[in-house]
Amino acid sequence: MRRWLAKPAVSSPEHRIDRWVANIEHGRFERSLSGLTALAAAVTTAEIYIEHYRASFGNKMMWSPIIVTPPVIIAGIGGVFSRRWAKTYLPITAAVYSANGLMGEYYHARGVARRPGGFKQASYNVPMGPPIMAPGLMTIVGAMGLLAAVLRREDEPDGR
Repeated sequence: MRRWLAKPAVSSPEHRIDRWVANIEHGRFERSLSGLTALAAAVTTAEIYIEHYRASFGNKMMWSPIIVTPPVIIAGIGGVFSRRWAKTYLPITAAVYSANGLMGEYYHARGVARRPGGFKQASYNVPMGPPIMAPGLMTIVGAMGLLAAVLRREDEPDGR
């Protein structure tokens, strides 16, 4: 084979970046997004645990984000190594995680509404009550897992 046709043994960082961009442009991002979902779920839940711990887990539903996280992390890591995990287990666990985030939105809004004055005194109760938009991060992380299941793997050709 001619030297100019052979691929270089070690690619430069620019070529790796070009490959990553091309993979994203062509919808081949399943493995990476599966791993990012696992990592984001772990970080998000660590923050949730700290904040709910500060609130003394006053409502039993505060434990639900902690409980639904390990399956998402396991499925996300499994999705990095296995197409089957990314297409079957990750969407199921990510949907549950995302639904739990939506449920958290409801509970946080209800927590603000139950404060003296409720939403009539929103200028005080919204900043001082449970953060209404915080559970949205769970919903977004779950949506990342659902998106990963729709995309193609990085090692797949364009024609499937």
